[in-house]
Amino acid sequence: MKDFPDRPHCCCFTGHRPEKLEIGPDLVIRRLDEAITAAIGRGYTAFISGAAKGVDLWAAELVLERRLSRPEIRLVCAVPYQGFGLHWKGGHSELFAKVIWEADAVHYVCDSYSRSAYQRRNEWMVDRSSLLIAAYTGVSGGTRNTIEYARKQDACEIQYLELAAEGQAEEGRLRRPQG
Repeated sequence: MKDFPDRPHCCCFTGHRPEKLEIGPDLVIRRLDEAITAAIGRGYTAFISGAAKGVDLWAAELVLERRLSRPEIRLVCAVPYQGFGLHWKGGHSELFAKVIWEADAVHYVCDSYSRSAYQRRNEWMVDRSSLLIAAYTGVSGGTRNTIEYARKQDACEIQYLELAAEGQAEEGRLRRPQG
């Protein structure tokens, strides 16, 4: 992607892998779909996915679907290191390969695996975005670390997806990072 969009028009995603979600994927995908639609309505045209199993790849697929009817929409995949995603089971590697192939740009944050590669990838995404869409259930890990980093930077709005079952909680909430 030659002209990387400016930060005010970039959105990135963070969320758990399927095994860390306490609910099935259908509600998460529906909430992601709603959040992406709203972001496009607010003028977001570039979306950055961390390309991990679960929320990242589901969000990437939804962005690619939107691009079919909205050619101005762009997908950037921020991959933590070369070789990431190649040995997953259960169809995840195939989905990863499809998303990478169809993305407008792919950025490998590190040349090879390191313990810090995932956090460096997350920071790279947040540093280029003004909106972070978060599918977060409260468990520790990379999703929490990404949210905490975005809060510290105070330059990225955080939209939390409402992941409670229908009728159990209010609809999705927008939260501004606290200083």
